[in-house]
Parts: sequence; C-alpha cells; structure tokens
Amino acid sequence: MNTITLVTLAAAMSATAATAADSKVASTVFKDCPSCPEMVVIPPGSILQGRDGRDVMEPERYEGPPHQITIGYSFAVGKTEVTTGQFREFVNATGYQADLACNIWDGKTAFKEPNTGWSNPKYGRPPADDEPGACLSWLDAKAYIKWLNEKTGKKYRLLSESEWEYVARAGEHKGLYTWGNNPDDACKTANVSDLSAKTAKPPFIPRPFPPANCDDGYPAIGKAGALAPNKFGVYDMIGSIWEWVEDCYVMPYPANTPTDGKPYLGPEGCDRRASKGGSWGSTIDRQIPTFRGRDPETLVSQVFGFRVARELE
Repeated sequence: MNTITLVTLAAAMSATAATAADSKVASTVFKDCPSCPEMVVIPPGSILQGRDGRDVMEPERYEGPPHQITIGYSFAVGKTEVTTGQFREFVNATGYQADLACNIWDGKTAFKEPNTGWSNPKYGRPPADDEPGACLSWLDAKAYIKWLNEKTGKKYRLLSESEWEYVARAGEHKGLYTWGNNPDDACKTANVSDLSAKTAKPPFIPRPFPPANCDDGYPAIGKAGALAPNKFGVYDMIGSIWEWVEDCYVMPYPANTPTDGKPYLGPEGCDRRASKGGSWGSTIDRQIPTFRGRDPETLVSQVFGFRVARELE
C-alpha cells in the first residue's frame, strides 16, 4: 500500500471518527446552527435539592423538604439564557405573536403596561440582541423550543427544576448560595440588585429593599454571559432574569416528586409553573438556588425569560 493510499485511508478513518463523535456531541460546548443557543454538556451527578427554609417575608414559601436527586444521564444546557436576538429570529421566521403588555415595576408593585413586551421591556431603549430575552412567558418559551426543534431536528426542551438546581450549583454544595454563605459575594457571577442599582436611571426604579453590598457593574439588565461562569461553564444561573422550568409548582415538594432529574408534571390543569434563579431586580433572598418562583404560565414580566436544555443522542 503506497503512501498516498495510507494518507487517504487515514483521512477517511478520521472523517468517520469525527462524524461519529459529532453525532454524540463529543465537544463540551456546541451549537446546532450559527444562530442557535450555544450549549454546554453537563455530566451526570447528584445533588440535595431543596432546603428546610422559609422566606422571611413570605413564610408560606417553604423550599423543602430536601431530597436527593441523582441524574444518571448527560444533557446539554444553554450557556446563557436565550437572548433577545435569538427570540427575534424566531418571531421573524414564524410571525409569532407574543403578549404586548409586560408587567413592569412601578416602585410599589408590578403591573401590566400596554405597548411593552419582549421587543420593548421598557429599558428606555431597545433591548440589545446580546441581552437575555425578557418579558417572555412560559408559553413563549415552549413556542420558541418547538420552532428550534423543527429548525434543528434535535430535542430541545426546558430544564426540569432539579436539573436547574444541579446546574446552578455545578454539581456541588458550597452553602446557602451557589458561591457560599455570604450574600455580598454575589457580584462576581450574578447580576443582582446591588450597589450599582442605586445609580439606575429612569425608567428603572430602585427596589424598596437593601441591595447586596457589592457591585456587578450593571444597574439593571446586562449582557448575557458578561460575568464569570460556574464550574460547568454556564453563565447567569443566578440573577439576570428569572428562568422558567418545566415543572408544575406544588409546595411542599410532593412525595412523588421525581428523584431522577425528570420534571414534576403534576395533575392535569397545572395552574402554576416553577421559575428559578432570581433577577437583576430581585431581593438577595430570591437568589438562593433552592428558592422557587410560582407563577402562571401566561405571566409576562420584565424580569422573566428562559434557558433551553437539549437531550443528547
């Protein structure tokens, strides 16, 4: 066999191996199309989900009982939340009509303001394409994911609540928060309501609670992935915007809550969905990874968006 034949054979074998590797998503970071969300492969692992804690202001928000979760499979998760630009591509491709009345904070409460929405979250400027998409409901997230699946031929979905908590902690338990027990250490990895929020200009309105004693550099919304990632290489799991997950919300966790990473889908007619992670406008006690948002799937809020997951073949 001559040298040319050997080189040709080696190249063919290399190409075959590459194709096989690609089919299994051999890289830890990948994209299924140029404008698709960048995805990070998450390894199997275990975590203690939930805690025996109650919110100080809302003692009925019990976050337990704690229960062991074992995720025996790899899956992929968005490196950041779905951005405004990515959601815009979906809308332009499909003509999808999202709700144009988003809940905006007025200094005392949030109320639905006409002529707002994902393309106008009332930032006082158009939202940047590289910022997390906001004013997006759980139903908007599901519609985007359906389109993404059709576009790529892959199996995208929302994270389950237990997958979300596992990714947020990067598979390890450091303390109350993902970074430890000191709330003032938030700003390296999380865009929260902090000292920089005091410099926010209208239409942003300061929140009526003490800020975290640190400065993340963003008075309000910030660029997706601008702060440090966690050990899984995932950004903005805490802060930035609230992220919808697949699960029905029931408090406390019911006895039949899945312990294998799958979502709790609840009875027929699930009236509230879980959301996780807090936001740039949330009090620091909402930035605990065990804290559970509980909102109707139709909610459209200035501080709500979503992140996608993807099954691996």
